[in-house]
Amino acid sequence: MENLAKLGNPPEFWDYFYQISRIPRCTENEAQIREFIRKEAEKFGFPVEIDQVKNIVVKIPSKVQNSDRQLKIILQCHMDMVCNKIEGVQHDFSKDPLKLKIIDEDDEKWLTAEGTTLGADNGVGIAYQLSIMKKVYNGELNFAPLGLDLLFTVDEEGKGTGILQLDTNLISGDYLINLDAEDDNEILIGSAGLIHNIIDIKIKRKPLKGIETEITPVKIALGGLIGGHSGGDINKGRANAIKLLSQILWKLNKEFKIYVNSLNGGTHQNAIPRESQAVIYIEKSNFSKLNSFIQDIFPYIKDSFDGIEKNIKISIQKLPDYSDYSSLEENFQKRLLNFLYIVPDGLISMHPKIKDLVQTSTNLGTLTTEENQIIFQILLRSSSEYEKHVNNEIIFIILNMMKLEFNMLFDLDYPCWSPNFNLKFLNLVRDVYQKLFNIDVKINATHGTCECNSFVKYYPNMEMVAIGPTIKDAHSPNERLKISSVEKIWKLLISLLNNLKGTKMELID
Repeated sequence: MENLAKLGNPPEFWDYFYQISRIPRCTENEAQIREFIRKEAEKFGFPVEIDQVKNIVVKIPSKVQNSDRQLKIILQCHMDMVCNKIEGVQHDFSKDPLKLKIIDEDDEKWLTAEGTTLGADNGVGIAYQLSIMKKVYNGELNFAPLGLDLLFTVDEEGKGTGILQLDTNLISGDYLINLDAEDDNEILIGSAGLIHNIIDIKIKRKPLKGIETEITPVKIALGGLIGGHSGGDINKGRANAIKLLSQILWKLNKEFKIYVNSLNGGTHQNAIPRESQAVIYIEKSNFSKLNSFIQDIFPYIKDSFDGIEKNIKISIQKLPDYSDYSSLEENFQKRLLNFLYIVPDGLISMHPKIKDLVQTSTNLGTLTTEENQIIFQILLRSSSEYEKHVNNEIIFIILNMMKLEFNMLFDLDYPCWSPNFNLKFLNLVRDVYQKLFNIDVKINATHGTCECNSFVKYYPNMEMVAIGPTIKDAHSPNERLKISSVEKIWKLLISLLNNLKGTKMELID
């Protein structure tokens, strides 16, 4: 699909989105997309600055010389995307272009990708900002006396390096518009803080020498789950593949003599795991019983997600060529499975004041078994700093109660962006939206985590909002972009910038 320009206005957006979809930009691998942005800016004659962690800003200067009359606006998005694909799909994110396609859903046209994430989160922000840059250059847009800083950050979907280590001298502005929201009917003015932990548990293994002829290796694989964004989709009752398989293994460990060799699942800390696999050893005489046991309980698992996980599936297969005859030590195996069984995951609490807003959640995002350690990533989100830390402490209490020897490989504590419904800038955005579309817009906060959280820390007096077109199931291969919402948010963004063309002194008054 090469010609997206016919999908609607502005055609520049769709042209850039297509080009972006062909450029590798997984988290921590943003070099090619940054170079593309740099070349576009320099082609149009706009100055570019890049800081030490490789965030890039394109500056569109104000045409007003008097600094007292200049108004500076920051537009901001992130360059990276969550690279996730359906198991078995042949796609190399380091070089292969995304395969775009249009689907029909709810009487609307949606853009998605075949078998992979789409990267609309936050490719739409990149495309909007590049479109503005091009139209200003061509003379189709004129925001004088505004000065625009177009900021593109790195590693938003990973460890947050771009925003956490931002050179604060890179940008300056009176107001900030973040382009990473995912609902064209909302203006976001708050988002959850998070704690991201990467923890390794030291493995206690034992060889299975002497019983090789009595046991058989078996792979148990769980898949077909929806997955999704660990913030925006965490309250939708979707299954976590790591948690489900851990529960099954716990039950097997109670019912049979099993030897767990490995357990793996998930792809990203901020995506709900869709798939998981375990390799275990079982006495050959018990294989059919184990198979029947799983098949007996699996309908109950499916029933608990009835109407949500429609394609959940499990497979049990012998591995005749598997040769790693080792397993977790028996007591360690029991303690590990106990930990995975009870560690908090999913929705924990709802916001006490804002209707339908999740306050606190956790996501057991990845689990990887290596020779001497098991590494897991868990992401906690909350709009309450107190609840965020309480639930983090619970995880470490459980680790210690299970007497698991562990090390912290990485921890990130990201602040909350607390909603303020009385912002002057918010009132302007609300009025512009109402005049454009003749409806009242929802003013909301999100359980996702926005880079505005750190901007509040760096620039406490800067007023900011987040807007964006409608995206569903970000961070999963079901990710899709509502095509009609792109033009809607474009109109809002351009009208808002035009309404900000009054001078700084006039706005302060």
